[in-house]
Amino acid sequence: MVSIGFRSLLVGALVMLSACSFTEDSLWPSFTADDPAGGETLTASAADAAEAAATTAEQAAANAAATPQPPLGTGTFVPPGVTDGQETGTFVGKKVVELRQELQRLQGQISGHNGQLQQLRGKLVANSQRYHGTIAAVNARLQVGTTPGNPILVQQFTSAQADLDRLSQDVASMNTLSGNIGNSSTMSAFLAESAKAAFSVSGAIDADHRQLAILEDEVNRTDVLIDRLLKEVSNDVRRQTNYVSTERANLNLLSTGIRSGEIYGGSLINIAMASSGAGGGVAAGAPINTAGKRPLIVIRFDRADVPYQQALYNAVSKVLEQRPNAVFDLVAVAPTSGGQARVSLNSNKARRHSENVLRSLIEMGLPPARIAVSARTMAQARTNEVHLYLR
Repeated sequence: MVSIGFRSLLVGALVMLSACSFTEDSLWPSFTADDPAGGETLTASAADAAEAAATTAEQAAANAAATPQPPLGTGTFVPPGVTDGQETGTFVGKKVVELRQELQRLQGQISGHNGQLQQLRGKLVANSQRYHGTIAAVNARLQVGTTPGNPILVQQFTSAQADLDRLSQDVASMNTLSGNIGNSSTMSAFLAESAKAAFSVSGAIDADHRQLAILEDEVNRTDVLIDRLLKEVSNDVRRQTNYVSTERANLNLLSTGIRSGEIYGGSLINIAMASSGAGGGVAAGAPINTAGKRPLIVIRFDRADVPYQQALYNAVSKVLEQRPNAVFDLVAVAPTSGGQARVSLNSNKARRHSENVLRSLIEMGLPPARIAVSARTMAQARTNEVHLYLR
């Protein structure tokens, strides 16, 4: 039996429907948790359907907003500088001069890294703002409804895709910068060890050790600065990489919405990750057993071009909000009436319908590993159907 919590998911699947009876003669597909071929059917009044549709439109608009860009670090990293010294003419004194020059070169690299970081941050913000502006325009048009494959939206989608590509390139450049900072960190460690070792070299005078002590302090301060810089850049790279990955998934779903001319929302896997706070999932490897279960959603293919996508998205997204690691069973159902040849023909059609539903779920962002597919015949079925069960 389906719990009361999951009966509430049924409401989300009804929002596309006007006042009608959920039978095989309906204009829309049937979405019910009861026996799809007999017994009780569900009805909705025109007022209730209109109110539900308006509520879902608002929810879809909110969900469709692009994920806000995570905050970038705000630190600036200015090296402390290198104190001038005097040559003493000793071997240690010459070593001090060499180390001082190496430290100056290292601090010059740090200044360059800092300048590059600030430039990349500016580019990331600018590209993100442009991307979000384009996505907002597309979602606003989809929210009020538009023609499938609207060429204006297709052009805007292409522009948004280019902006996201630029964001990805900026993150890649920041990742390269992180590697270069890591090289500077290695050099800093080498200078610290060299300055420390120079104290043990014989033949030094007091002035050499005084200059070595100053140099060692400045190397240590530079090393701390590099560590802070590396940590902040690494955090920026991690957050922005996740952000771009999330937007890739949302952009894929947006393309599906443009093709159908309606708004969906965020990628299903992103909804699951946001609900769980982690990205792990459960593989759908167990055998399918739907005995005694009621389907989460039933799609009846009693005519061509059944518009099931919006209701399917709403139902699955609501499940993932409550159970982020949910796994689903997709079952193609064919009626048993009409003789052997007719049953075989209906079974093939039902499988093709289930493949289309599976493709829709994947385009919506649900990983294939979360969906197991099977087929069966059902005496109570009066037309080809696809049932979606919660594992």
